[in-house]
Amino acid sequence: MPEARCLCGDHAWRVDAPLQLLHHCHCGYCRKHQGVAYTTMGAVQPDDFAWLSKGETIEYESSPGFRRVSCARCGSPIPAPPGELGLVFVFAGPLEGDPGERPNSHIFVASKAPWLEIEDGLPAFDAYPPGYDATEHPTRTSDDPAGEGVRGSCLCGGVRFVVDGDPIIARHCHCLRCRRGRAALHASNMVVPFGAIRITHGEDRVRAWKVPDARHFTQCFCADCGSTVPTVDAGRGIAIVPMGCLDDAPRTVPSEHIWVGSKSSWHEIPDSLPQYPEGPPS
Repeated sequence: MPEARCLCGDHAWRVDAPLQLLHHCHCGYCRKHQGVAYTTMGAVQPDDFAWLSKGETIEYESSPGFRRVSCARCGSPIPAPPGELGLVFVFAGPLEGDPGERPNSHIFVASKAPWLEIEDGLPAFDAYPPGYDATEHPTRTSDDPAGEGVRGSCLCGGVRFVVDGDPIIARHCHCLRCRRGRAALHASNMVVPFGAIRITHGEDRVRAWKVPDARHFTQCFCADCGSTVPTVDAGRGIAIVPMGCLDDAPRTVPSEHIWVGSKSSWHEIPDSLPQYPEGPPS
């Protein structure tokens, strides 16, 4: 059955049954924690889930009784213990194999990112589908005042930033590193000039982990809630902003898909944006 691991490998897990209730969630909590457009997850019974290895974690209670868990070394979101439904919810993006089912709906679309269009034709619900009696998870907004720039923040609000000026480009990336690091089907990143981003609060809370064999790939995250936050790369003169952690509409939208040759084999890209098997043409 499919296995998965976090970006650094401290945590690895396996599911021994097809994922049920497989869906795309657009709630602000999921988007902020993982820095993505939406998260894709399904559930299994606790007996059908196994940890293959486990390291230290960051745990954050985003709402009463609902915990978000991340690897403490690399910041990758990882499955949490069973919640109020008694099930283990598993992220489908980092699975290296077929989850056995396909997503059946979009939920919390009333909170979806303003820069994303849903184009796959699946049923879409403003919150939970009818018949589910569970706690709703509203969108958390920035604590910084609105101004000239585009605001962003982590899930707990401990790290906040502002993007000034125009971005260079925004892309969806399907590489395995992004799928592991964000626990999603793809990352959605905005690239901005180095001087265009200001950390307004919590710079001392930002942790970073670089993939040892990567030329540039570094994941930054909040030490308190585990949320992915911008990576500032002074050497290349850019900053990479996870678009899911934006509080305001950005000044650009994703214009292409990259590393499509590494995407989940069962995932079909629904839009008509250009696709590149690896990185974009130079």
